Amino acid sequence: MQYFEKWQELPYYPISLFYREKFGEKVYKIPVSVSQTCPNREGLKGMKTCVFCDVWGSAAYPEVRDQVLKDQILTNKERIRKRFNANKFLVYFQAYTNSFAKSEHLRQQFEVAEQVEDVVGFVVGTRPDCLSPAVLRLWQEYAKKHFLSVELGVQTFDEKALVWMERGHSAVQSIKAILKIKELGEVDLGIHLMFGLPGETDEFIKKTARIVNSLPIDNVKLHNLHVLSNTPLEEMYKKGEFVPISREDYTRRVQIFLEHLNPNTAVHRVAAVASRHDELVAPYWAASKLDNYQFIIDKMREQNSYQGKKFVSEGKGFLHRTDFSGTFTSI
Repeated sequence: MQYFEKWQELPYYPISLFYREKFGEKVYKIPVSVSQTCPNREGLKGMKTCVFCDVWGSAAYPEVRDQVLKDQILTNKERIRKRFNANKFLVYFQAYTNSFAKSEHLRQQFEVAEQVEDVVGFVVGTRPDCLSPAVLRLWQEYAKKHFLSVELGVQTFDEKALVWMERGHSAVQSIKAILKIKELGEVDLGIHLMFGLPGETDEFIKKTARIVNSLPIDNVKLHNLHVLSNTPLEEMYKKGEFVPISREDYTRRVQIFLEHLNPNTAVHRVAAVASRHDELVAPYWAASKLDNYQFIIDKMREQNSYQGKKFVSEGKGFLHRTDFSGTFTSI
């Protein structure tokens, strides 16, 4: 297959290769926590906490979240440098919703981060419904002088699934947010997608890839829905209202998605891992990062499966013909 050599013998286009092409060497993310909340946790418009979200709001290293930003960057930078012999870094504003606060707060964080040696850009995690004009102007400004990537927590394009997840935003809002961000020009855009939702079908996975292909999305990050302690999903799990996806079924869905995904769309990861193992309730396989990664890669290689194998360029009218009202019949 023509892409394998370029993709470092992987069956998909890894984000690490994109960074290497962009910066001339491998680049590593420094995760930091500067946002302490999100619209759901604030209860705006009657919102509730997302069913899967724990108290840390996706923070990779919650033990340093109380440090000031510069100390967080330096602490995590040194940890990553020692482990990977890293030289260049992206500051990853990861936890909760980083565009929820006033834009001036985020500007101050950018100003701190850009002063740290070897930092070559920023990655900002946020939601489709937290894009004020001021935040968009700030991103546009910084994208002209630094690499700036936005990771948008879309999770799914199915409206009923979004309601079940208590996300508080719609698929249409996600699409509008994607288009609005890409209108800024130089901003790199990625989205998070979650597989393993109740009633999810292989056909909807294909449809999801087709939707992604129809939008100006630069990269994707895949996440297997798993149960963490002290979350609404844990209560559902205990009551028998939610059954976690098996590793085999999740792998098949990743394979289906990647086969239909544009080969020019970079992939951050093919599976998530519970970063705090003591909080993982189920499934047990979500505790291992390397095992799951290798399992997926091996399965794809065994079946001569690779990103873009079944990719077909969509016509301009595809999104207008797409029904987002609900594919998951069991919800």
